[in-house]
Amino acid sequence: MSDFIIETSQLTKSFKGHPALRGLDLRVPVGSIFGFLGRNGAGKTTTIKTLMGLLRSDSGSALVFGISVQDEKRSVDIRRRIGFVTEDKELYPYMTVEQIIRFTRPFFPKWRDDLERRYLRMFELPPAKKIPDLSKGTRSKLMLLLAIARGAELLILDEPTDGLDPAATEDVLRELVAVAASEGTTMFFSSHQLGEVETIADQIAIIDQGKTIVAGSLDDLKARYQRITVVFGELAQAPARWVEGVESVREEGRMVSILASNNVEAIVEQARSIPGAAVERFPVTLKEIFLEHVRSN
Repeated sequence: MSDFIIETSQLTKSFKGHPALRGLDLRVPVGSIFGFLGRNGAGKTTTIKTLMGLLRSDSGSALVFGISVQDEKRSVDIRRRIGFVTEDKELYPYMTVEQIIRFTRPFFPKWRDDLERRYLRMFELPPAKKIPDLSKGTRSKLMLLLAIARGAELLILDEPTDGLDPAATEDVLRELVAVAASEGTTMFFSSHQLGEVETIADQIAIIDQGKTIVAGSLDDLKARYQRITVVFGELAQAPARWVEGVESVREEGRMVSILASNNVEAIVEQARSIPGAAVERFPVTLKEIFLEHVRSN
């Protein structure tokens, strides 16, 4: 079996001549919590719908559980092993909470009654209330119950905390980490809330204009990237050219702020070689890495 639960290679998709995916490459390790990031229009929703078999790509390949999503005979098998929380949080409007749980349960032989009871209680879901009468945050929690309780091997979560207050968000994030740890469930987690992704993800991919521009272990990326600030003396000047590894340079008076993606020691050494320069280095956040790459594309 592959080490990757999702694999795409050179995936393309266009709508009326407008490309949404332009050769997307993704590899999601089994058992990971994978943050899938990008601006609006970057291709995230198209990717998710393609992985779910709701859209057909124009070219390239996409495998989920090692099965091609283009294989119509096995597409139902793929979806039975996936729990999906959609961005729009739409559910059958004529059902109550209890009815939609009872309706969903028989389709999934691995349904977990214990998790159903746990999330009904934890999320304070009102069994007799109809779907349209629920807030968006409560619908988010109901969809998480339906996704996790089915015993899915892979959870595809599109803005899963949308509509939740900070306390409920904290509960949901903690529960997702617990499910990944105790059940070995893989999470493919798309969100605009970069702080939430940074809190729970161990792997990330940033896409822009339908292509992957950064991917890998979040710890490795944060160890590789650093912010270097250099304050020059009155007579000193910044080098005409910095050594390799500088992603961006921002000048503010006599201070220069450098984002480095590698070769940090050499950059620091170059800065310290400038007479009178004061040099400091700082760790970076996922937000800084994200903004640097999407703004430069």
